[in-house]
Formats: sequence, structure tokens, C-alpha cells
Amino acid sequence: MRLLTIERERRGWTKAHLARVAELNPSQVGLFESGRLIPYPGQLIKLAAALEFAGEPTRLLEEVANGPLSA
Repeated sequence: MRLLTIERERRGWTKAHLARVAELNPSQVGLFESGRLIPYPGQLIKLAAALEFAGEPTRLLEEVANGPLSA
């Protein structure tokens, strides 16, 4: 599971809601979370800003061994 998914779920957001807040296409968010598509730097910055993620935006793409409860 990617940190992006954990951060989204921690907020109780759907992929569609994150896409709306980040001004991205909802299908892209699903592809980013599954690792089937790598976001452009600008897209990654939008995701980090939407999630108010304080770390380096590229960290959102990291695979995390455990689910949301350990984040």
C-alpha cells in the first residue's frame, strides 16, 4: 500500500474527493495509488498540497508495509 492511499484514507476521503481537491482526474488518483501510473511532479505537488502533507511529496509514492492504523 502506498503512503498516498494511507494519507487519503486517514482523512476519510474517497479517491474522487482527493481528485476534486487536488484538481486531478479521479481515474488518475486510482492509477497513482496502484502504482500503474507515476504522477508528473506538478501532479504530485497538487496531491501533497491537497492532503496537507508536510513531507517531501515523493514520499507519497513509497510503499508502506502496514495499513492506515499504523500510519
